[in-house]
Amino acid sequence: MEKSILFQAFIFLSAAVLLVPLAKKWGLGSVLGYLIAGIVIGPALFGFIGDNTHDIMHFAEFGVVMMLFVIGLELEPSLLWRMRKAILGMGGVQVMVTGLFIALVTMQFNFSWQESFAIGFTLALSSTAIVLQTLQEKGLMKTSAGQSAFSVLLFQDIAVIPMLALFPLLATLPVDVDPEAHSTNLIENLSAWAQTAIVVAAIVSVILAGRYIIPPIFRLVASSRIRELFTAVALLVVIAISVLMSLVGLSPALGTFLAGVVLANSEYRHELESDIEPFKGLLLGLFFIAVGASIDFNLLLQKPVLILGIVAGLIALKSLVLWVIGKVFKLKTDQNMLFAVSLSQMGEFGFVLFTFSNKNGILDQGTVDILIAVTAISMALAPIMFLIHEKFVQPRIGTKMVVEEKEHDHIDESNPVIVAGFGHFGNTVGRFLKAHGVGTTFLDIDSDRVDLLRKMGFKVYYGDASRADLLKAAGAEKAKLIIIALDSPEKRMEIVEVVKKHFPNLRILARATNRVDAYDLMNAGIMNIYRETLDASLRMGVDAMHFLGFRKYAAKRAARTFFEHDEKYLKYLSSLKLNSSEYISTAKKYIEELESLIQSDMHNESLHGADEGWSEEGLIKEFGSAKIEKKD
Repeated sequence: MEKSILFQAFIFLSAAVLLVPLAKKWGLGSVLGYLIAGIVIGPALFGFIGDNTHDIMHFAEFGVVMMLFVIGLELEPSLLWRMRKAILGMGGVQVMVTGLFIALVTMQFNFSWQESFAIGFTLALSSTAIVLQTLQEKGLMKTSAGQSAFSVLLFQDIAVIPMLALFPLLATLPVDVDPEAHSTNLIENLSAWAQTAIVVAAIVSVILAGRYIIPPIFRLVASSRIRELFTAVALLVVIAISVLMSLVGLSPALGTFLAGVVLANSEYRHELESDIEPFKGLLLGLFFIAVGASIDFNLLLQKPVLILGIVAGLIALKSLVLWVIGKVFKLKTDQNMLFAVSLSQMGEFGFVLFTFSNKNGILDQGTVDILIAVTAISMALAPIMFLIHEKFVQPRIGTKMVVEEKEHDHIDESNPVIVAGFGHFGNTVGRFLKAHGVGTTFLDIDSDRVDLLRKMGFKVYYGDASRADLLKAAGAEKAKLIIIALDSPEKRMEIVEVVKKHFPNLRILARATNRVDAYDLMNAGIMNIYRETLDASLRMGVDAMHFLGFRKYAAKRAARTFFEHDEKYLKYLSSLKLNSSEYISTAKKYIEELESLIQSDMHNESLHGADEGWSEEGLIKEFGSAKIEKKD
């Protein structure tokens, strides 16, 4: 049977749908699920996609391009500028030191310095796709290890450009020219200065287009209110930049990343993310499947000791170098371990650079085949290494995923109230207290929000309120109240435990996101709990009743009855296991009691005309009668 593109699509999607959910269920992660799917349908097992996986790999690499575009959209230029030390420092040191170390080791096995240089710096790269996907999936991107890994990966992606430019100078082997092959690089035959000028012009054109041309186009398309057209334009932007970068010999991934950064401040940023995200996820999945399928198990069976030995040696060497770099840049032990594990594999650009080295007469085909197998196997092992670290290493070293922080502010005031968390919830409470002249100390862990609030005139201190020493500096020993209004339920519970332990006389008022969050706080001994969704929901219900013809006061009284009844039974429900049969039956009984209570109240009101004076008609009648009596 001829394997048409539809049949190939059916095979890829079937493998992903069947194996990725199983991998997730077994705790292996989606990346490893895609890799296993590739191995299963590839030449090694069932051979559904044949031996030629290179074409699939080239197509699937577009998923990496889209991923970097989305990452760029999440990075404002100001944030990128603040990360410059980590990008140039950690990234630059990692690529140079790792590349030189591997090159020196390679030279001991009778490779020339040119071959060793190409091998060393190619193997120094790590997998942007696998590392970022895994870190995001596990919620580790905002940790200091995650931010450090991202900085290094960003520098590595940029470093591919000079590698592509310099590798042809290392050629020592005769190059076989295929007369039927057509290069997509239009500037390779130009002089060096002309190539440089065109490359710079291409980069500048991407920046200028992202700033001045693309936003008006999006504005025009958005005004048409045709959703699929906006999606088409978003894809067109990514593809057009990729084509431009390929024509001038640059990395398409770098070009789209740059465009994403330029568009990070655009009003269409979130719309772009939501439109690109499904394509990015699907193509990245295809990329991982192609990596799994590209593992040459025949070569592995022929030379198992050589290939697995190279894989183990490279992972050990890269991990050691990364560990030392993390120590130099003062990463804590737990974060440094995660940093070293996350970047110890080889990267997807290895497929490109090794093939490029072979075409340009640097490496022979036999060496390239072995190195591509090493790269693919190391990438397949990366999710497993993450899993081993998470299950066995992390608990033993007491890893605590702490978001990378700057130094806490020095607090020079002491007030009766401390507000921890100055987001939308804490901001409202804080402004209310400030308007009444109540002395309040505001703490927040989000440095960007602190900077913005200070510009707006608020005296907010940057600091982690779960630290006892910071609360002491904020005057917690003398304060009367602490209002815990952070977004994270886990962080709120952490602060509760610290306050109960170190400041038992400090009364706690805690924000709860929902009923389940309120249960946790109640079980921790907190009674002053404020559910942010409850009040707004009841106010909406009151307005809905009023618009349907109910009297405003009657609706408000019903809402008060609902609130008091709900609060009354909240404590008992918090003692039951959520979603258990006892919880469900008890909650159902309380709901029926509440409905009966409110229905009875409404029936009594209709019989006795209660609260008529609070209705608009009653007030008009009352004041109208008073005017008539006055005239008489």
